[in-house]
Amino acid sequence: MENLIIIRNGFLHVAHRTAERPKPSSGIGQAGSDTKCSSGLPASPDGPRGGSPFAHTVVVRPQPQNFPILFGAPPPPPPPPSSPGSLLPGRFSGDREPCACFLLRARGMWNFARVAASGLRGSRRLSTAIPGPCIVHKRGADILHDPWFNKDTGFPLTERDRLGLRGLLPPRVISFEHQYDRFMQSYRSLERNTRNEPEGVSSLSKWRILNRLHDRNETLYYRVLIDNIKDFAPIIYTPTVGLVCQNYSGLFRRPRGMYFSAKDKGEMMSMIYNWPAQQVDMIVLTDGSRILGLGDLGVQGIGIPIGKLDMYVAAAGINPQRILPVMLDVGTNNQKLLEDRLYLGLRQPRRLCSSKIFNLSGLLRRLQRYRTRFCMFNDDIQGTAGVALAGLLGTVRAQGRPLTDFVKQKIVVVGAGSAGLGVLKQAVQAVSRMAGNSEAAANSQFYLLDKDGLVTKARKNLDPAAAPFAKDPGGIDGLVEGANLLEVVRKVRPHVLLGLSGVGGIFNEEVLNAMRESESPKPAIFAMSNPTNNAECSAADAFKHAGENIVFASGSPFANVDLGNGKVGHVNQANNMYLFPGIGLGTLLSGAHFITDGMLQAAAECLASYMTDEEVQNGILYPSINSIRHITAEVGAAVLRAAVAEELAEGHGDIGPRELMHMSKEETVQYVRRNMWYPIYSPLVHEK
Repeated sequence: MENLIIIRNGFLHVAHRTAERPKPSSGIGQAGSDTKCSSGLPASPDGPRGGSPFAHTVVVRPQPQNFPILFGAPPPPPPPPSSPGSLLPGRFSGDREPCACFLLRARGMWNFARVAASGLRGSRRLSTAIPGPCIVHKRGADILHDPWFNKDTGFPLTERDRLGLRGLLPPRVISFEHQYDRFMQSYRSLERNTRNEPEGVSSLSKWRILNRLHDRNETLYYRVLIDNIKDFAPIIYTPTVGLVCQNYSGLFRRPRGMYFSAKDKGEMMSMIYNWPAQQVDMIVLTDGSRILGLGDLGVQGIGIPIGKLDMYVAAAGINPQRILPVMLDVGTNNQKLLEDRLYLGLRQPRRLCSSKIFNLSGLLRRLQRYRTRFCMFNDDIQGTAGVALAGLLGTVRAQGRPLTDFVKQKIVVVGAGSAGLGVLKQAVQAVSRMAGNSEAAANSQFYLLDKDGLVTKARKNLDPAAAPFAKDPGGIDGLVEGANLLEVVRKVRPHVLLGLSGVGGIFNEEVLNAMRESESPKPAIFAMSNPTNNAECSAADAFKHAGENIVFASGSPFANVDLGNGKVGHVNQANNMYLFPGIGLGTLLSGAHFITDGMLQAAAECLASYMTDEEVQNGILYPSINSIRHITAEVGAAVLRAAVAEELAEGHGDIGPRELMHMSKEETVQYVRRNMWYPIYSPLVHEK
C-alpha cells in the first residue's frame, strides 16, 4: 500500500493505492538511485543497510517564521486493493514563530511524483573499502557544472576519458587531500586578511568562500564542513545565517532548493518534477515571516533551510542528495524589501488570512492536532526546549544535587513565543514525571514574562497558548499582573533566569546584580535568543554583574570569559543543533510514524548525561561542537530506543522492529553510525 501526496490546484491531496515494492534502495547514508548515487560512503566498513524508497521520512523544518504544513483532514484508513482510493483536500498553513521543524512520514512521500516517471534500476550498495561506482547520465561540461558529481581537478584520467572531460581540465590530477588542503589554505588566508574588518564583513566573506565551494563541489564542501565544524557552524548556521538572510538577494548567485509562490497555484504538481533528485528524506520549509527574531525577510529566509540542512548533513550524515530546502513565498510586509530593486521575492504584502493562520496559538493547536497523525516535530518549540531542558538538568548537577531536585528549581522564563512556551512545557512535563503529580501542580515553580511583564490569570485577553503557565495573582506575594523583570527576579530569587525574548540586553546590569541573591549556590543564566545582537546579555556582562560562580549558556557563540587568577568563565552554547539532527536521524532509522514526547525527552536526557560530573561542576553543560557527529549518533540512538520502547518502531530497510528490539545500547549507537553518510569521491560511470 502506498500513500501519494499530490499538489493539485494549490491544494494538497492524499491518495492511497497499491503498488509493487521496488528493489531496495541504499538507505539513509546513500543515494537512492543509480542516476544520483552518493559521492560519499557510510562511516563504517559494514556499509549501509538496504531501504525501500516507499519508506521515506521527510523532515520539514521551518525557521523563526517557519512554515508548518497543515492538512485540512487526515488521510482515511487505507482502502482495500480493489478500491480506487480517495483524495482529501488540504491546505498549506504556516508558523510565524522563530524556528519550526516538521518531520512528515508517508510511504513514497516524495516518490509520489517521481517514481512513476523514473524507470530507474535499483541502487548499488557501497563499501568504504572499495567505493562503488555511480551511474550518471551526464558527460563533459554538464558533469563539471553539477556540484553533486564535480570533482574539479580530482577526476582521474580514466574518468576523464569515460566522461568526455579530456581537455576540459588542466592535465594534472589533484588528490582529494590536496584539494582539501588547498581550500583550507585559502580560507585561513582570508581569515587573516579580514581579521581587522568589522565582524559582519568578516563573517560574510567567510560565508561567501564556503558558498562558492558548496556551489561547485558538494563532496569537498561537506568534508571540509564535517572536519572543521566548530569553525564553520557559526558561518553556515547561527549567527551568520541571520546576516546572510538579511542580504540574500544581493548575495544570490546560484539557486538552491525549491520556491513555491502564490503565483504557482495550479502548477505545483508539475513543478515537483523539476527537482533533480529521485528521493528526498529531509525537507526544511520556511515562509520567511520571522527569521531569528529579525522580522519578516520574505523570500530571503531561504538561507535558514539551507543552513539547517547543512547541519543535518554534517551532524547527522543525511545524504545531501536527499535533502530539500523549500521557500513558500506568500509576499512580505517588510516595506524596505518591497522597495529594494534587488529583492527576489513577490513584491506584494502578505495576505491578512495568512497572518491570522501564522499566529502562535494556531501553530500550537495544529502541532498538537497533527503530531500524532504525521511524523513531525517543531524544532523551535520542541528542539529548543530539549536543549534548554538538558541545560536545566545540568545546572542541578552543577549545584552538586541529584537530578530529582529539579522539581525544587525556581525558573523565570522571559519570552512567551513558541520557543519560550516550548521550554516551559517540556520542563513542566519533566517535573511532573519526577514528582509524580499533575502538570498543573508542577507549574508552581515556573514564572513566565512577556513584553507586558509577568503573565497572570488576571490579564485581559490572555493568550490561550500562555494560559497554562499564568500565575494565580493570589499565590505570589508582592507580585502583581505585569510586574517587570527586575521585580520578579528580586522577589522570586530564581535558580535559573532563562531568556528567549529576542530582545537584546534585556538582562541588564540591575537584573544580573539581582541574580546574586538567588537561592541557588550556583545560579544559571541562559541568554538563548539568536542572533548574537539579540542575546539577552553577553557572557562578559553575566559574569561581571551576576558573579563568577554562575552557569552561563547562550544561543549564539560567545568566547569564554577570563575571570583572572587563572579562572575561566565557561560559555555554553545552548543551540538546538545538538538535538535536531539526532531527532531526525533516529526517527528515520526507527521507522516511527510520529514523534512522541517520550522520544524528545529521551533526546534531552541523553544530551544532559553526555558530560562528566567534573565538567558539569566546572560549569560546562554542553559538549564541544567538534563532537557533534558523535553526539548526534548518541542522541539518534536514544530516540530510536525510545521509539522501540513505545512500540512505535517499524524498522528501516533490512533492519526490522524485531532486530531493533534486540539491539543493546552500544549496538544501537553503532547501527546509527553505520547509516551516517560520509563524503568521499566515488567512481563515475556514464550511461546513456
